[in-house]
Amino acid sequence: MIYKIRKICCIGAGYVGGPTMAVIADKCPQIDITVVDINKERIEAWNDSDLSKLPIYEPGLDEIIKRCRNRNLEFSTNIKESIAKADMIFISVNTPTKKKGFGAGQAVDLKWVEASARQVGEYARGKTIIVEKSTLPVRTAETIKNILQSVNKNNKSSKYFSVLSNPEFLSEGTAIKDLENPDRVLIGGEDIEAIEALEEIYLNWIDKSKVLRTNLWSSELSKLTANAFLAQRISSINAMSALCEATGANVNEVAEAIGLDKRIGKNFLKAGPGFGGSCFKKDIMNLIYICNLYGLHEVSNYWQKVVDINNWQQHRISSKIIRSLFGTVNEKKLGIYGFSFKANTNDTRESPAIQICTDLLEEGANLHIYDPKVTSIQIQNELKIKHSENLDYCGKWTYEKNYIDAAKDADAIVIITEWDEFKRFNWHEISNIMRSPSWIFDTRCILDPKDLEKLSTNLWQLGTSNKD
Repeated sequence: MIYKIRKICCIGAGYVGGPTMAVIADKCPQIDITVVDINKERIEAWNDSDLSKLPIYEPGLDEIIKRCRNRNLEFSTNIKESIAKADMIFISVNTPTKKKGFGAGQAVDLKWVEASARQVGEYARGKTIIVEKSTLPVRTAETIKNILQSVNKNNKSSKYFSVLSNPEFLSEGTAIKDLENPDRVLIGGEDIEAIEALEEIYLNWIDKSKVLRTNLWSSELSKLTANAFLAQRISSINAMSALCEATGANVNEVAEAIGLDKRIGKNFLKAGPGFGGSCFKKDIMNLIYICNLYGLHEVSNYWQKVVDINNWQQHRISSKIIRSLFGTVNEKKLGIYGFSFKANTNDTRESPAIQICTDLLEEGANLHIYDPKVTSIQIQNELKIKHSENLDYCGKWTYEKNYIDAAKDADAIVIITEWDEFKRFNWHEISNIMRSPSWIFDTRCILDPKDLEKLSTNLWQLGTSNKD
């Protein structure tokens, strides 16, 4: 007999917890779902009647929130009561890379996971299924189990807990589509009843053939491995982009040719300024840390190179811009188009724009930054972090609300994010208001060179044989 889930509590209202619970609520109207967070401002944003103020931008998310909020989806700061009422609890909290202490720069800081486990141990009642949704190091479930058992023992409680691993495989910008039609749903665990209870939720809209059951450790490691492999493909094609520029080849043509090989496939072969977001770099660094912990130094060195190529690609682009502008960008105006790490999201974490802008600011450039979804506060926070790393800026930056102001009298435009609207811009108008000689640096290859042939502006596209 399958254990029926009637109430779910999700701890963490971030990029994973919010959209995931929204889709589950939409597909399972018979289940009451509460998303809790200690961040009062974030919860208020989720509850705002103005759906444009949701803390996360994902295409289609606002419509789901509109349907489900105040029906069977609630956002709250009342963690204690929400845990106590829940049959199943998702842990979807932040797992940042440690900045200090043992494993700094590589190991994951599990303080929020531990804090959540202690809250569950204290407030949960009866039989409770705990689901790891955050991206975690392999064998974290063991830590959660030990904490729950310890709390139980100290309180002489008869509570029963079962821990499952159910990693997310979401791509920001398409998260809702990924949730509604996933490639697979991975559930790792030992308790068959708990596994079937979680599976039953997904079977409300997902075919059973897509549900994969593994042990806990395989499930936890699968998430890290998936992100590492995806990042590896990006670094690989970006490495080839530099070789294409040197030899006269075109990286887009190379990518198309190799992508037709069914053994390789065409996905994640789009050259660009490097991978970003909250997961890729963090997960690879965690993988490196784990490999070193087990003495697998050759393996850790291999994955370190994936990160090194990513960093090198961003510095390479910055250097290209500076060389093209007669060796200096000091006091020159540069329009930056795009600051989010990819299109269709407002997430700026580890965005390639951060490092490229930092390099240009160090050289004294005046940056005018436009992004359709990223706020000036986000940009300020990201560049402030870089500035605090003892980087000496001599340039300055300005947040622009429209792309024309960012381009007026600019020496160059740098396209960093592949927003569709950038393709539709009036590039003839942009060219006319820029200072001559002007440049467009298309790091995403989203523009058609034929459309810009008659413009006086110079065009450089990543991975092609453009000449200085």
